[in-house]
Amino acid sequence: MFHPTTEQRLQERARPAGQPAMYQRWAELLFLHWAVEPADIQRTLPEGLTVDVFQGRAWIGLVPFFMQRVRPRFCPAVPVLSDFLEVNVRTYVHDALGRPGVWFYSLDCNQWLAVKLARRFFHLPYEHARQQAVKAADGWLDYRSERIGAGPVSHFRYRAAATHTVAEPGTLKFFLVERYRLYAYDARADRLWTGRVAHAPYEIAAAEVSDCDGRLLQAAGFAVGNKAPEHICAARAVAVDIFPLERVRS
Repeated sequence: MFHPTTEQRLQERARPAGQPAMYQRWAELLFLHWAVEPADIQRTLPEGLTVDVFQGRAWIGLVPFFMQRVRPRFCPAVPVLSDFLEVNVRTYVHDALGRPGVWFYSLDCNQWLAVKLARRFFHLPYEHARQQAVKAADGWLDYRSERIGAGPVSHFRYRAAATHTVAEPGTLKFFLVERYRLYAYDARADRLWTGRVAHAPYEIAAAEVSDCDGRLLQAAGFAVGNKAPEHICAARAVAVDIFPLERVRS
């Protein structure tokens, strides 16, 4: 089984042709990752996708962050609708052409309209949640999320270190965070889609984490129990262009 080369991963940074469909800003990002067996990921994927691995290991990620200034290309940002919170559960995959990307198991957010639109137009498994995040003067961020409808309650408390660097190609950090493509599956039409995003490379820092849990991972079918994440980092905010979905041809 082949996997994308470092050169292929770097090529994904290139800005796609055409006009973005949406603009966004991602801020206060925390990346928590656990190693899992590749077979445990592969059995959850639709036909056409293969689990992506680093040195033989697959990874499941939990990423709380702020979504800001979200707007379609022809519309201005609206404060009530354009700024919200999100926590996603994700893993890493590639298609038959070797194009690396992200596969989402869930995306919890506290903006019901974003949930409806993302499910309808991007075929992404968004969930509506009650969420709040408070950042203290000393940099500690207290982030809470409760999925509506008796879903899991999650708590994260984290703070980024002062020193930030861009991930070095070929490293685990690069493999986990430098992703510029998503995949989505429309079960009703039995179609696999891919979409590109464009942003400057993440500026990554170490992160202190005093509280986190894996309840959202368990809800997605991954029993990590009380096991601590094996890789933790934070990232500075980035402005993001979101491009239209394209169908993945078999």
